[in-house]
Amino acid sequence: MQIFIEALTFECIIGILDFERTTPQKVIIDLRIDYNYDREFINYAEVAQLIEKTMQEEKFLLIEDALSFLSQKLKKNFLKIELLFLKITKPSIMPNCRVSVAQNYTFDS
Repeated sequence: MQIFIEALTFECIIGILDFERTTPQKVIIDLRIDYNYDREFINYAEVAQLIEKTMQEEKFLLIEDALSFLSQKLKKNFLKIELLFLKITKPSIMPNCRVSVAQNYTFDS
């Protein structure tokens, strides 16, 4: 089974530039979760809430650190996750493009 969450959008503190440490900016999260459905499902609303809450509380410096932290937190809270694709986009950081960092994660069930 696969869950897709696309364009989960909210504001948080993320980045290393001075203004990024004080002013929340919009981020967009895309993810795919692969898991074995055997009458127990992963609640996608809980996944989205966990991601938004974590990003807003942790105030990451680097997108790469946010991805790593989120992947571990999601696996800890949703043990059935086997494969995870996470992408974080900062749509407003550069005037002429959207910047994203993504990673695939594989977990032992």
